[in-house]
Amino acid sequence: MKIIDISWPISAATTGYKDKNVVAFTQVKSFSKDNAFETHLTLSSHSGTHVDAPLHFLKDGLTIDEIKLDRLIGMATVLDLTMCPEAIGYDELKIHESRINAGDIILLKTANSLKLATEKFTPHFVYLHASGADYLASKKVKAVGIDYLGIERDQPGHETHVTLFNHDIVIIEGLRLDPVVPGRYEFYCLPLYCIGVEAAPARAILIER
Repeated sequence: MKIIDISWPISAATTGYKDKNVVAFTQVKSFSKDNAFETHLTLSSHSGTHVDAPLHFLKDGLTIDEIKLDRLIGMATVLDLTMCPEAIGYDELKIHESRINAGDIILLKTANSLKLATEKFTPHFVYLHASGADYLASKKVKAVGIDYLGIERDQPGHETHVTLFNHDIVIIEGLRLDPVVPGRYEFYCLPLYCIGVEAAPARAILIER
């Protein structure tokens, strides 16, 4: 069994969406003063690898604590979309039709994976277009993940998010897929158990048996 950690490492230098300062580590105890070491963490709910809940863009949507964990555990297919220059739409996903099954978790590996975890935010990242979201909804997948801090950009009404949420598809953002060979894996992604919010940071792994 091989475990592959596909989580975005969290540090004070972690890339923030649109270069927002989303992480702060504050040391509150030291061995020199307290004979112990302790740190307070300040995180955005969208820091690094994180799960979006429907409340993010649906007024009466589910919160992160209401997302059933079985939506984030199961067989996943990592699709190779590294040659896609910008938008992942219907045509780009249709090519992989035989690899996309109902009930699967689909992870989109793109050129975003080549970016460092601490480099300046890139506004022109590869994203999932609304037509791609429609296609995945038609295939009845249960979750979609992508290898950057957002799954969409510059779409009126946040069409990609809304389409996926309206079809009970969970969104995972901020994956690190550079070392992953496209294919089938067991997938586990556990967001922090935060009550009443629209997203939470998570640890995500693949298991290759």
